[in-house]
Amino acid sequence: MKCQKCTKAATLHITEVISEDQFEELHLCEECAHKYLYEPQGSKQSGKAGAAAFAESEETGLPNRQCPECGIKFVEFRNSGRLGCPHDYEALREELLPLLEIIYGDPPRHQGKTPRRLPQTKQTQSELVQLRKQLLQAVNKEDYEAAARLRDRIRQLEES
Repeated sequence: MKCQKCTKAATLHITEVISEDQFEELHLCEECAHKYLYEPQGSKQSGKAGAAAFAESEETGLPNRQCPECGIKFVEFRNSGRLGCPHDYEALREELLPLLEIIYGDPPRHQGKTPRRLPQTKQTQSELVQLRKQLLQAVNKEDYEAAARLRDRIRQLEES
């Protein structure tokens, strides 16, 4: 779909509510959407609650804090959905904390994933470490039968 203001591809789709049963849909590229949302437009109807007026009023209510490392402001994060650097979590803590509580619950706690090829449980992981140490000891003692049994057990644990 093309932008309604220029020939670029439309990446943002804005639905503006004019009245209860009347809506206006805009399909804009990122550049035109930024102009539409943040630059004053005299062509808007006076009774119409436009997206630009909403964004400007919301923007002035936000603290104008920014990260000392990368310079990103909370407004920029809110518009793009991406932070600039790891220091942003501390610099924009007060603004980000309510969002993180909504996403992760209260208190915010990250629950990551573990790679499939690694052992699933800590118990298995510690057993593998112990078996590898025993394998090295068996090889050093030249006890190859015990080393073969340990090797097979390690393979079995890594595959499961």
